[in-house]
Order: sequence, then C-alpha cells, then structure tokens
Amino acid sequence: MAESMRGLKRTCRCAELSEKNIGQEVTVMGWVQKARNTGGLIFVDLRDRSGLLQINFQEDKLGQELFDKAYKLRSEFVIAVVGTVVAREGGINKNIPTGAIEVVATQLRVLSEAQTPPFPIEEDIKTKEELRLKYRYLDLRRPDLQRNLIMRSRIATLTRQFLADEGFLEIETPMLNKSTPEGARDYLVPSRVHPGCFYALPQSPQLFKQLLMCSGYDRYFQLARCFRDEDLRADRQPEFTQIDMELSFVDEDDVMDVNERLLQKLFKEILDIDIELPIQRMTWQEAMDRFGSDKPDLRFGMELNDVSDVVKGCGFGVFTGALENGGSVRGINAKGQGGMPRKKIDALVKFAKDFGAKGLAYLCINEDGTYKSSFAKFMTEDELHALVDKMDGQPGDLLLFAADRNKVVYDVLGNLRLELARQLDLLDKNEYRFLWVTEFPQFEYSEEEQRYVAMHHPFTMPMEEDLELLETEPGKVRARAYDIVLNGTEIGGGSIRIHQDDIQERMFEALGFTKESAYEQFGFLMNAFKYGVPPHAGLAYGLDRLVMLMAKEDSIRDVIAFPKVKDASCLMTEAPSRVDDKQLEELCIGITETNDEE
Repeated sequence: MAESMRGLKRTCRCAELSEKNIGQEVTVMGWVQKARNTGGLIFVDLRDRSGLLQINFQEDKLGQELFDKAYKLRSEFVIAVVGTVVAREGGINKNIPTGAIEVVATQLRVLSEAQTPPFPIEEDIKTKEELRLKYRYLDLRRPDLQRNLIMRSRIATLTRQFLADEGFLEIETPMLNKSTPEGARDYLVPSRVHPGCFYALPQSPQLFKQLLMCSGYDRYFQLARCFRDEDLRADRQPEFTQIDMELSFVDEDDVMDVNERLLQKLFKEILDIDIELPIQRMTWQEAMDRFGSDKPDLRFGMELNDVSDVVKGCGFGVFTGALENGGSVRGINAKGQGGMPRKKIDALVKFAKDFGAKGLAYLCINEDGTYKSSFAKFMTEDELHALVDKMDGQPGDLLLFAADRNKVVYDVLGNLRLELARQLDLLDKNEYRFLWVTEFPQFEYSEEEQRYVAMHHPFTMPMEEDLELLETEPGKVRARAYDIVLNGTEIGGGSIRIHQDDIQERMFEALGFTKESAYEQFGFLMNAFKYGVPPHAGLAYGLDRLVMLMAKEDSIRDVIAFPKVKDASCLMTEAPSRVDDKQLEELCIGITETNDEE
C-alpha cells in the first residue's frame, strides 16, 4: 500500500552526500535500484538522478514493523528514508561518489510500489531499442540517459547565458506558418476557421529572424523547435531543436568569431576540453577534392588523390572513358592494408556500388614491391609505377580508385574513406576536430525537378564577384555560406543573407520563380526589404547533434527525451493515430482509403 509524504521533506539528493555529512540526519527519496538481505541487515541501493546511495536497514533502529516493510522492498519501489549518515563499515565502494558512506535508516515509507520492469534499469544494457522506446519513461531512469539529458540542459543554459552576455535577445517566432515550396516537406496543420487552408510547422525560423533584423533588433537568438517531414537517419528526427541566431551589420568573420567562442565555452564548461581558436577554415571545393565530402572528418588522413593526369593516356578503358565524359579518376591510399583478403576487398566494391559506383579498381602493393591489381594487365609497367608514385604508395599499402562523374567519385570515395576508418578503428570519440566549410555552391541541379535549386536556401547572398554569373552560369556561382563541422558531422550552418531587393528578385528568377509566384510565397519578406533592411547574417546549430557528439553517443535518440523512430512514429504513445470523424468534419477533411495493391 502506497503511503504519503506528509510530514517529510527531502533534504538532499542521494549523491549530494559525502563524508562531510557524517553524523547528520537526512531525508532522501528515490527508487530502489537493488535490495540485499544479509540476515539481520537489509541493504538497499537508493537511486535518484544524482546517483546511488546505500541505505542500511537495521531491526533495532527501525522496529519490527518497519524492518518487515524493508524486507519486502523490490527494484523500482519509490521510497522515502530518514536516517543518519555514517561511514561505511563494510569497505569503500570506489565505483560511486557516495561509496565511503551510507545512511542508517530510522524511518521508512513506501511511496509507490512497482511491477518488475521489462528490462533492467542499468547503464549500457543490450535491450532492443524498440522495447526501450516503448517504455521510454523507464528507459529515461537509466543513469547514462539521465546524464545525457542533464548535459543537454546545461548546454542550453550556458548557451542562453553566453548569447545574452553577447547582446543577443531571445525572441520567439510563430509555430503556425505559411507553407513554402523550397526545402524539405512541411508538416501541415489544417485550419478549422479557414476551411481548406493549412498552416505549416516551421522547418526553421528563417524568414522571421530576417524580419527581426528588418525590425532593428540587431541580435536575435532562440532555442527553436523545428519540423521536417523527411526520411530519418541516426542524426535526424521529424522534430528537433535549433540554436538559432541572426546578427545585423556583420560579415562572415563576425558570425564565426562569436560562435567559436560559444563552442569554446561549452566544451570547456561541459567536458573540460580546450578548443584552440581560430577554428580551421576550408572552402567547399577543397573539402570535396581532399575528402569527397562537404563535412569532412579530420580525425584521420586517407585523403583523396586526383590521378586523372597520370592515367589519361593509359590503356584502361574505365579510367579513360570517365575522363572522356568529363569526369575524373581519384583514389585513396589505405596505408598498411595491402594484405587485405580478397573477400574484404569484394565487400568494399559492393559498398562502393551502393553509392553509385559501377565498380572499384584496386591495387595492392606487396611487401616485395610487386603489385596485385584488378586492372594492372591494362596498363604498362611505367604507367603503374607513375600511378603508385602519385598515390604515395609504399609496400603494404592498398590503393582504391573510382572513375566517373565528379559527383559520383566524391560520393563513393568520401563514404569509402569513412567505412575504412570505421573498420580500422580510426575514429576516436575523445578527439574533437572542428572545421568551417565555406564558399558552397549557390545552386545544385535537381534531376528530379530539371532545374537549379538552392543548396542552402533562396535568401543566401552569392559571392559578390560571382553575381554576374547568376543568369548565365548559375552552376559556377559560389555562396557566402558556411557550415560548422565536427568529426564529420555538420552541427550548424548559416550564411550572409541577401538584403537588397533587386538581388533577391534575381535569385528567385534563377530558381525558376516568376515574379508573381515569388511574391505569392515570400511577398511579406520582399515588401519588408523596401523599408530599409540592414546587412545581416546568421547561423543555426542542431542542438541534438551537438549534444550527441559531446555525449559520445551514436544516435540523437539517446539525447532526446521522447524521440521518434525511423517511420516518424512514437512507440510509447503510438502517435500518429486516427482521429474522430467529427474532428475531420470540423476541418473539412475527408480520408480516402486505399489498399496495398493500389
């Protein structure tokens, strides 16, 4: 039978006690982690969010009735204990902060009993994630997840304080917005008052924060909830949190400076890690050429090497054919992996094909300097030597090559480089390598839509020297955009914004908008530009990704209290779900049933 707390007040959390408190009477409350009966004594490990504390129940201190109650305690019972802090007599437990003390109980109340949980409430359990997410309220009791969410809270608090000290104002922007066609799919919210019309949940506060700059607020920030109806990955969720900011009268250096100091503060306060400033910068083109990725992981080498000039006249048709079609031939050197079994190499070839490669050429350099290769018979000895020299190949190395259009080659080798790093255990979670990637392409061509689309968004300012190419060669226009990358993960991105209405109109035209369609979608922003708008820029972090990396987790689901799974559903609440017909009628919505064959 559950009892009340009446007359009891908790004096401290479990792990807030230490040897300094010996002799004090305390009242602690929490969950039973484990109970052990040793005959005349009962020991309970009591758990709350701060950690564990051993409680010592003795019959002569409690009386028979309460001692019998202590005998019945089981895992996850919620209890309140009054007692005295004493030094442990049975030896110190060095695995927990309170290992030198215990509380000898004088009072016990069972505040709530519990059924046996479907999995142990312990760190690093191997329970399937689906079961943990179904019982997320139990999963969240585990100390490792609690540490993650406590870290997340600290990061949010420190961020707010730092930005406030830097002159930023925290301003909320609307959640019910106008749907726009660019970017990911919107989550739509039907309007009851305006039948047939829909709001969109924000993919970001982009337009509103630009309008706040138009309104003279100078420096804005927000920990903003954002929503995108897109396919999920380990570092993606349909709803997520951004550390969002916008600044007036600034350039790239100003934005980078304040954010570098923010990251420096967070890593020092949370992890006691010193980040050396300034953070390295690299253009998008250099990142692609060296790493095959616009979010390169700098914790290991294995950089791409362009060998197009070396193989342009060789007899291997795969190489020369790619060059004749305007592509390139590039390779990576897996140092010391020349003895890799053929079965593993074949698995790498299959991996490369998943990213668009037609195949993967390889060359193993034996310890005696001879070659074992998939293409050696098509090339002369001099051509092979020249290729190996270009790749800085040494005895014992494995050289891997991709030949195709640049986009395919980058994608294949960039991902192959990361796969090899995973296999060779080169990714140290205790090492943090930051990088600014700058000068992104303004546009990328969408084969699906048969037109150029904005790589970031339509409000990004092009490099001034590239403005003349906007109408004639849009594929060559570079953007004043920048991403902040950490260990191969993009944790934030931003840009200098367009603040001149004539350039904004040219941008919409380049993206295929008519003047009318641009005004239909973004008229409120373009009208605002007619009333004096300052030069401005901004950046937004994915808070979830940042916390994931700082907590050394592999998935953002482990740093979000109640995450969704891959199909954007919640296993605990079973959302999304059907709603009553009456609700649909009020919204003028009809549901059309389809079967699987249709």
